[in-house]
Amino acid sequence: MGAIARHRTAVANVVALVVPLGVAAALVPFRSSFADTASALVLVAVVVGVAVIGNRTAGFLATVSSTLWFDFFLTRPYERLAITHRPDIETAVSLFVVGIVVTELAARSRHHQEAAHEESDYVGLIYGVSELASSGAPALEVIERVRTELVELLHLRSCRYEPGPAERSRMRLERNGHVIIGGKLWGVHEMGLPGPELELLVQARGHTLGRFVLRPTPGLPVSFQRRIVAVAITDQVGAALRPQFRSV
Repeated sequence: MGAIARHRTAVANVVALVVPLGVAAALVPFRSSFADTASALVLVAVVVGVAVIGNRTAGFLATVSSTLWFDFFLTRPYERLAITHRPDIETAVSLFVVGIVVTELAARSRHHQEAAHEESDYVGLIYGVSELASSGAPALEVIERVRTELVELLHLRSCRYEPGPAERSRMRLERNGHVIIGGKLWGVHEMGLPGPELELLVQARGHTLGRFVLRPTPGLPVSFQRRIVAVAITDQVGAALRPQFRSV
C-alpha cells in the first residue's frame, strides 16, 4: 500500500470515528421531539457515506461509533452507555446490524468495480502491446515496452531481457501462469512471486528465443490474473522476433 493509500485509509478511519460523534451531538437539542428511530436513520446515512468513500474497516468503525453515540446521546438515560427501554434497544441493535450489512455490501460492490476496471486495463494492455508488435516496430522497441510493462504489472524490483537459449536453470513462470521450482509446482494459491529471480521465456514456433529475467519484490502480491497477462504480452515479443527467427 502506497503512502497516498495509507493516508486515505487513515483519514477515512478518523472520519468514521469522529463524524458519528458530531452528528449525534448535533441531534441532542432535538432529542426530546425527534424520534429515536429517525435519529438512528440519520446515523445509518452517516455509515453509508463512510462505507462508500472509505473501506470495510472504516465502515465497521462508523457502525460501532454510531451505535455507541446513539446510546450515549439519544437514548434514556442520557449521557450514559445504558439503555432501559426495549424499543431503544431494538433500534440500537437495528442500527448496528444495518450498518454492518451496508458496509459489507459497499465493500463487495467496490471490489467488483475494481476487478472490472482492472480487467479492462488488462485488455487494453494486451491490445496496446500486440498493436505495437503487429505494426512492424523494431523488436528492441517491443522488448523494451514489454519489459517496462512487466515491472509494473508484476510489481518487480527490476526486469531484463536475455536473448538466446538458457545458460543456467532458473525458477520459471510458465505459460499457464504457474511457477515451477525444481520441476515442482510452486503454491498455486500463493499471491506473490518467489525470488530472487525467475524467468519468463520468449518463444516462437516452439523454439526459445530469449527470456525476461524477473526480480520480484518480496511481500507484494501478484495475482494469478496478472501472471497470465504477463505471459500474453511476452508472446508479442516472440511475434516481433519471429521474422528474425525465420531468416536464421
